[in-house]
Amino acid sequence: FCGECLQPCLQVPSPLCPLCRVPFDPKKVEKASSLEKQLSSYKAPCRGCSKKVSLAKMRSHVSTCAKVQEQMANCPKFVPVVPTSQPIPSNIPNRSTFVCPYCGARNLDQQELVKHCMENHRNDPNKVVCPVCSAMPWGDPSYKSANFLQHLLHRHKFSYDTFVDYNIDEEAALQAALALSLSEN
Repeated sequence: FCGECLQPCLQVPSPLCPLCRVPFDPKKVEKASSLEKQLSSYKAPCRGCSKKVSLAKMRSHVSTCAKVQEQMANCPKFVPVVPTSQPIPSNIPNRSTFVCPYCGARNLDQQELVKHCMENHRNDPNKVVCPVCSAMPWGDPSYKSANFLQHLLHRHKFSYDTFVDYNIDEEAALQAALALSLSEN
């Protein structure tokens, strides 16, 4: 894991592996020297200016490359095809955008919420309710996460809309997953 991904795991009393959730000793974390060496030795062209940059420095380069910034500025913005006169149903919970539980910043999708919290609230020790979980049918709007950043990084790596049928309960979803698993084997 890179340092940025591993850091939230080290800031809790009993660190858990971000992948398998097994407890680990932070004193035994080692740098992957061979991987670092490989990333430093391989070069690839920047998608903006085509300059060859080592993979270890690519993120830094892309974030400051004028050509990449220009390409991003020229990306088409979302615009509805036609305006609608239909009201937005009020009985359907909003599971697309969320409010930051620390500062109240609004209209953040899951990825933006993760980025916002990593950039602005990395060292905030307050226990907060996860707005993504609390928007789900099974979510507990009163449960405060002991380490919200670690929770965000490891539990919300994908959008639930891709994998979840909100119209069935948890037991029915489990039965459907088991039936699909059995039919594939």
